[in-house]
Amino acid sequence: MSAWLRQHRQALGSALRRLGWLNAVVIGVALSLPAGGYTLLEGLREVGGRLALDTQVSVFLRPEAKRVDADALGKLLRADARIARVRFVPRDEALKELATVQGMPEVIAALGRNPLPDAFVITSDPGSLEALAADLDKLPQVGYVQADALWARRLAALAAIGSLAVLLLSTLLGVGLVAVTFNTIRLQILTQRAEIEVSNLIGATDAFIRRPFYYLGLLQGLLGGAVALAIVALGTWLLNREVSALAHSYGSAFQIAFPAPGDAFAVVGFAGLLGTLGAHLSVSRHLRDIDASTRY
Repeated sequence: MSAWLRQHRQALGSALRRLGWLNAVVIGVALSLPAGGYTLLEGLREVGGRLALDTQVSVFLRPEAKRVDADALGKLLRADARIARVRFVPRDEALKELATVQGMPEVIAALGRNPLPDAFVITSDPGSLEALAADLDKLPQVGYVQADALWARRLAALAAIGSLAVLLLSTLLGVGLVAVTFNTIRLQILTQRAEIEVSNLIGATDAFIRRPFYYLGLLQGLLGGAVALAIVALGTWLLNREVSALAHSYGSAFQIAFPAPGDAFAVVGFAGLLGTLGAHLSVSRHLRDIDASTRY
C-alpha cells in the first residue's frame, strides 16, 4: 500500500513540475465563455421568474365609462371560468397610488383632473391568458387591455434559447479543451520518448507510465476551471457595478449572482474530467505507437 501511495505521490509531483500555466489560462478563457453565459442566464431566469409569478391582465375601461358600466363588466368578469380572481381599482384609488410616485404630484396638479380610468386586475391561468386578453379587448366598455405576463413569458423563451446556445458553446469548447490537453500530453510524451522506451524495456507497467500524464491532464483541467471561475467572478463584479445603478433606478436591488458553490465545483470538476479524457486519448494513442516501434 505504501509503495502504491509513493508511486502516486511521485506521479503527482512529476505532473506539477510539468504543468503548463499558459495552457491552463487558455483553457480558463475558453471555459469562462459558457460559464459566464450560464451565470447571465440564471440571472435572467430569476428576473423572469419573479415577473411571471402573477399571470395578470389589467383591463382599463374607456374614459367616458360610468360606474354602472364598471359594475356590469365586473359581473361579466367574475362569471368567466377562466378568471381566478378579480380586483376592481377605482380611478380615485389609482390616482392616490400614482401620487405616491416621486415627481407625480406636481404633474397631477398641473393636469387639474384625474386622467386615469377605472380598471380591473384579473388573475388567470397562464395557458389561457393570451386568449382571455384578446376576448376582453373586444368588449365595448374596455378601452385597453394589458397582459402583464406576456412579455415575461417571451423573456423566458429567450432564456431557453440562450440556454441552448450556452449548451452548444459548452460542447464546442469542451472539445477544444480535450484537443488542447491531447496536444499538451503528446508533446510531453514526445519529449520523454527515450525515457518511456527505457521504462518499457526494464518492465515498467502501463499504469506506471501513464499515471503522470493522467495527473497532468487532470491538474491542467482543474486549474483551467479555477481560472474560468476567476474570470467569471471578475466579469460579474464589473457588470454589477452598472447593473446595480440600473436596478436602483427601478427601485430594485437586483444583482447578477456568482454561480452557486455546487455549480462552481461542477465547472472545475467538468474541466478536470475533460482534461483527464484528453490525456487518456493522447496517452493511449502515442504510447501504443511507441510500444509498436520498440518491438520492431
